[in-house]
Amino acid sequence: MIVQRVVLNSRPGKNGHPVAENFRVEEVNLPDCVNEGQVQVRTLYLSVDPYMRCRMNEDTGSDYITPWQLSQVVDGGGVGIIEESKHTNFTKGDFVTSFYWPWQTKVILDGNILEKVDPQLVNGHLSYFLGAIGMPGLTSLIGVQEKGHITAGSNQTMVVSGAAGACGSLAGQIGHLLGCSRVVGICGTPEKCLFLTSELGFDAAINYKEGNVAEQLHKLCPAGVDVYFDNVGGDISDTVISQMNQNSHIILCGQISQYNKDVPYPPPLPPAVEAIQKERNITRERFLVLNYKDKFESGILQLSQWFKEGKLKIKETMINGLENMGAAFQSMMTGGNIGKQIVFISGDTSL
Repeated sequence: MIVQRVVLNSRPGKNGHPVAENFRVEEVNLPDCVNEGQVQVRTLYLSVDPYMRCRMNEDTGSDYITPWQLSQVVDGGGVGIIEESKHTNFTKGDFVTSFYWPWQTKVILDGNILEKVDPQLVNGHLSYFLGAIGMPGLTSLIGVQEKGHITAGSNQTMVVSGAAGACGSLAGQIGHLLGCSRVVGICGTPEKCLFLTSELGFDAAINYKEGNVAEQLHKLCPAGVDVYFDNVGGDISDTVISQMNQNSHIILCGQISQYNKDVPYPPPLPPAVEAIQKERNITRERFLVLNYKDKFESGILQLSQWFKEGKLKIKETMINGLENMGAAFQSMMTGGNIGKQIVFISGDTSL
């Protein structure tokens, strides 16, 4: 059987900006036989995420993420349906997900890397398992719970950078749900600002490309900042940290403004900002959601419950076709998405 796959065509370089042409689509023959312990799956949805940028380098700079290899199939978060199974945990027609799903229309996988998912948790929106009811949702929820130190009723102000992205759009809502009295988002377009305030319940939003961010932040957070959910790093984060209160907390989710630069993670703060952090006893610890696997099951159930109750609004930017994976990745890295960036591969769930 001939199937399509996406391979890494070239590397952008540690300081380069990724483009669609770093990826290429090719055809490959899928073996006819499925061995014991394996399953054949049809891909329904694939995810592109900021962390993947480091996988384009020869060295990811991390001990838990491996680099993609040139001319080899790319992988990441995916959801699909099982067409044939020789694994005891799965049967034909099961919906499954994995963090290591090859960017391929159909694939034969070791069943041990797959996890069965229940469509009822997402009211049939299977792509949500790659976003709000998946790893980005868990990252947002567990990050806020573990590193935000939110106490309901204590009048805390939360700021979210990259607030219209996959994690940021959820983190701000979760901040409110867990008890923050004020949530302010930072993003890059008027459309995104309006989305945050009119649809997601953010109290205010700042377009960092317009006006003075420090002045706007001071005006919109008159009592200072108690919790900062940081997705971007760089100048924006320096500005927020400068207005944080004594004993406040930074949730270090991502640093997308720094991913095209050859710097360590998390990137060091400028000396003046680091001095503020130390003087005010602001926590800034690396957060890795994979260290909290014991909280995944309860977290997914909580996110699903909030979604079904209408308390957690979910937004996706959907691009169609495996051939557009590279374009989707480039768009996500330059802020072209609102909410989670998803690539739709196949809508056929019949067998």
